[in-house]
Amino acid sequence: MRAAVAGRARDLDFERLEPGRFQSLPAVSIDDALFSRSDKVAVVPCAIGWSDIGSWEALHEVLPRDTAGNAVTGDVLVEDCAGCHLRSDGVVTAALGLRDLIVVAPPDAVLVAPRDRAQEVRTLVRRLDEAGRSEAKSPPRVFRPWGFYQPLHAGERFQVKRLTVLPGQRLSLQKHFHRAEHWVVVNGTALVTRDDERLIVRENESVYLPLGCAHRLENPGKVPLNIIEVQSGAYLGEDDIVRIEDSYGRG
Repeated sequence: MRAAVAGRARDLDFERLEPGRFQSLPAVSIDDALFSRSDKVAVVPCAIGWSDIGSWEALHEVLPRDTAGNAVTGDVLVEDCAGCHLRSDGVVTAALGLRDLIVVAPPDAVLVAPRDRAQEVRTLVRRLDEAGRSEAKSPPRVFRPWGFYQPLHAGERFQVKRLTVLPGQRLSLQKHFHRAEHWVVVNGTALVTRDDERLIVRENESVYLPLGCAHRLENPGKVPLNIIEVQSGAYLGEDDIVRIEDSYGRG
């Protein structure tokens, strides 16, 4: 841990620990790693109603519940269910005849489990991680200094994303060695750099970015800019980015 701190780097308002050292640390709680081993800790009994809401069961207990004890969030249709925690962050989710279950449906995965086994979810996350699945580490919406991107669909040699660029922000000037891109403006106005060109692309218009060209996306407007990005090529990983210039100090 000391080595990770010593190798830290500044990133805008953040201090980033040295990644290699930090990732080599065992995945244990701060209670086990520090508090239970220290002789410089004092414990004071108190009743403050504290919960760190560290599990789906704990979240269920603090949310409003209906007369059957169901905590329901999002686009969920409930019929004859009791004691359930039901959540959807996108697709309509229908629950029929369930008792004391957790059903969570975010955009990229679905969890179904008994409420009294909620703490065992970490076992599933570990299995996803061991299998190299992106769902274990990457959230459905990935935030960047300029806004966020959200993967929508992927197949052989193509990938579709949503990009939202905040007013006055811009992506890095960059190029790719293995993919071309097509940007379609859904709403807002885009200022696009493509090699020596500077293009204004408006709602329902699009621009093609061939493999290897230097390109940048900017939002010169007053409202968020939403783009549908279609990538095509032999390799579509996030590490196929060569940043030529960046407003946020990223290499």
